[in-house]
Amino acid sequence: MYDIGDIVTVNDKMQHTYEYVISAKPGADFDCGFEPHLSPDAMLEMGVFEGKYCNDCRDELPPEWFEKAKISQKPDPSLNAFGIKSRQPISVWRNKGWIIEPDPRGWFQWYCRYYLGRRLPDVDRAQIKRWRAFKRHKAQVRANCEPGDVWCRPRQRQALLQWAYDSFV
Repeated sequence: MYDIGDIVTVNDKMQHTYEYVISAKPGADFDCGFEPHLSPDAMLEMGVFEGKYCNDCRDELPPEWFEKAKISQKPDPSLNAFGIKSRQPISVWRNKGWIIEPDPRGWFQWYCRYYLGRRLPDVDRAQIKRWRAFKRHKAQVRANCEPGDVWCRPRQRQALLQWAYDSFV
């Protein structure tokens, strides 16, 4: 969809005339130590954020990401990979300091833009640090679940999925 040097202009409910430049090859050239297990389109296909996340910002993202995505106009926990409620209002994210500008929708929006090739060193460093810290949940799943029991700790597994960790191992 995008090539290096392209300028992406965003006009959606949360951002108006925000622009960024594609400065890396989409899906490649990730920071050392940032190795997400899943691409954004794979996450959307598996079921994240109760299907209610990218509805008004689809013009910014590649259309093929939505070909198999589980999307809904209203939050629907049954669309999540583990069929459980998994999201909090964005107001909670703001109050907890989890929103790092210029991505008002949070980590997944940052990841989508990073995956597309946007690079903002300070923002990237902060978000990658958050991603690394989240893997502690994977250790908890491994410590408390029998190998192969993918339905053990579904809340943690859904949360891991929403941070691009493979929750089915």
